[in-house]
Amino acid sequence: MDSIDHNKRKFMQKSTSLGATLLMAGMASSSKAHEPEKRPLPKAGREQGHGKIVGHGDFKYKVNALWGNLDPSKVPVENCHGLDIDSKGRIVMVTDSDVNNFVIYNKDGKLLDAWGTQYPGAHSVKISNENGEDFIYIVDCGWVLDRNRPDNQWKNKWYRQTGFISKLTLDGKLVYTIGHPVTLGIYTPEMRYQPTDICIAPNGDLYVTDGYGSDFVFHYDNNGKYIRHWGGHNNTNKALNLKNTHGIGVDTRDPNNHHLLVSSRAEREIKKYSLDGKLLGSIELPGAYVGGPIFKGEHFYAPVCWSHIDNKMAPNSGFITILDKDNKVVSNPGGMEPVYKNGKLQPMQSSYDVFNHCHAVCVDDDENLYVGQWNANQCYPIKLERV
Repeated sequence: MDSIDHNKRKFMQKSTSLGATLLMAGMASSSKAHEPEKRPLPKAGREQGHGKIVGHGDFKYKVNALWGNLDPSKVPVENCHGLDIDSKGRIVMVTDSDVNNFVIYNKDGKLLDAWGTQYPGAHSVKISNENGEDFIYIVDCGWVLDRNRPDNQWKNKWYRQTGFISKLTLDGKLVYTIGHPVTLGIYTPEMRYQPTDICIAPNGDLYVTDGYGSDFVFHYDNNGKYIRHWGGHNNTNKALNLKNTHGIGVDTRDPNNHHLLVSSRAEREIKKYSLDGKLLGSIELPGAYVGGPIFKGEHFYAPVCWSHIDNKMAPNSGFITILDKDNKVVSNPGGMEPVYKNGKLQPMQSSYDVFNHCHAVCVDDDENLYVGQWNANQCYPIKLERV
C-alpha cells in the first residue's frame, strides 16, 4: 500500500511540474509574440544602400556605392584603411593588400595609379603640402597578412608585428621612417608599438597615436625628432588614460586656440589636448566607437567602426558622424538621427542600411564624402554625394 501511495505522489509531482513548465513556456511564447522581431545583421560588402539619401539636417548625401569599384583580380583591397586628398584633388587610399598598398582615384572614381608593397599593415594616410610640394605620411599598424595562411578565414589571415611611420614623396620615394620608441629609451622591449594614425600641425610637427599598441600619443618635430609623449592606459589618474587611441587631428577652427582632438575609441569619446599634451576636456559620443576627426570648414567628420548595442560592439554597425563648431553632432550618415535631451547626447547607432565598419573618411571641396571600411568583404570606397 505504501508503495502504491508513493508512486501516486511521484506521478502527481511530475504532472504538476510538467504543467508549470508548459504554463511558463506558454507565457514566454505569449510575451515574445508582443516583442518586435529582431532585425538580422546585414551582410558585409552589400550594395543595397546605393542611391539612398542618408544623413540629417543640412548634411544629407546620396550614396554612390559603385563609385570606387575596380577589378579585384588586378587592383585588390583587403581593408580600405585610410583616405586623403592631395593638392590636385586626387583621392589617395591605402590598403593592407599584399599586392598594392596605394590606390589613387580621381573624383569620378577612375583609377589613376596603384602601387607599393612595402607597407603590409597600411592603416592611415595623411598628405601634407610643404613649401608647395605634397608629401605622404603613411602609418603601418603592424597587423599584416600571413603569407603562409592556411585559408582565407579572418582569424587565420593576420599576425601582429611592430608598426612604423614613413614620410614619402608623392610618387613613393622614401624621405624617412620613424620606428619603435624603444630606440629612444621611452618604451621597454616588451611594450607593443602599433601606431594607427598621424596628423601634421601647421608648424610641421607630427602627432602619432599608438592605438593598437600601448595607447600613447607621440609628438615629433617635422624631421621626425622625438619631443614628448603622453597618454597610455595605466595612469593613476584614470582620466589621463587612452583606450584604443585610434585617430588624431589638429583642430585649427579657432585661429587663436589650436589643439588636438584624439579618439579614445574604446571609451566612445574624443579627448581634447593642448599641443603640448595637457588634457583640456572631452567630447562624449555615446554608442559610437569613433575614429579620428577630419576637418572641413567649421565642421569635423569622423568614422564610426561599430555601434555600441546591447552592451557590446555590434558587427556591421558603422556610420559617419558630423560635428559642428561647438562639437555638437548634427548628422549621422548611415546612422540614426542624433538626439539631445537636456543638452545631453543620447546613444547613437547605425541605421544598418549602408555601411559595415567605417574606418576612414575624407571630404572634397564640394563637401562630398569618401568612406573606406574595415572588414567589409574587401569592398572599395563608397562616395556620399552632398545633396
